[in-house]
Amino acid sequence: MTLEQLRIFIEVASRQHITQAAAHLNMTQSAVSAAVTALERRHSVTLFDRVGRSIVLNQTGRLFLKQAQEVLAGARAAEAALMDLSGMMHGELSIMASQTVAGYWLAPRLAQYRKRYPGITLSVRIGNTDEVTDAVVEGRAEIGFIEWPEERRGVSVRMVAIDEMIVVVAPGHPWADGRQRGVDDFPQTPWVLREHGSGTRRAFESLLEKAGLDVGALDIPMSLPGNETVIGVVQAEFGATLMSRSIVAPLLKGGTLVEANIATLPRPFFLLRHEERYRSKAADAFDAMISALAE
Repeated sequence: MTLEQLRIFIEVASRQHITQAAAHLNMTQSAVSAAVTALERRHSVTLFDRVGRSIVLNQTGRLFLKQAQEVLAGARAAEAALMDLSGMMHGELSIMASQTVAGYWLAPRLAQYRKRYPGITLSVRIGNTDEVTDAVVEGRAEIGFIEWPEERRGVSVRMVAIDEMIVVVAPGHPWADGRQRGVDDFPQTPWVLREHGSGTRRAFESLLEKAGLDVGALDIPMSLPGNETVIGVVQAEFGATLMSRSIVAPLLKGGTLVEANIATLPRPFFLLRHEERYRSKAADAFDAMISALAE
């Protein structure tokens, strides 16, 4: 078993699609397929179920995926340590961010870092708050950004920015009339929300809790795994949602969404790092840059 085989397996497993994995890896489909087959034959296991022309990660593959990710994360950490010992700012920095953070706040900071340290390759992935925290805990990401404080053993959490969340509706919704409303009015409309585990969902539920309103009192017909999908449903004049102002700003300006006259909700962004795993100079430099920008 080689690290290259593990890398290929992880890409195929994450996409469950040979062609897409090959394109991402800049390899031929045959080479990717051969690497996966060689890994299975070498250890007499089946990691994917072949269903027609598709492949589906099976139970064995799901169990192995976590181990493969940890091995690859360990290899990256070892490589970072060698780079640091050589005094060279080269290598790869793995970052994972929740959707709202990655959607607008993180992008210019990534660009600024890349200009300062052109020798560092940035590997950036997106997930919800739970997924980002898991990645930092397991060493699959050296730096994480989330929208809701998440306490895990060995993980440091530091606030780096403040976001503003607002309730938005379509122009034809009754709440588009500009009349002031509050949390007590929330049962009057259906809500389209992000999935459980997302920072946006947690912020919404925290808002209800502080107002003494049980989430069960609301009509929540849809919980969706992405800001764009949630926004699309609300634009189609179905209910209301709570969303970052920065994400919906262009839609508010274009008139396809309207901000309801409800008090805004401040929400901090947090930077996560593992306290016990190796900390590369590349990650320290990114951390320092974020801290300086926050001052």
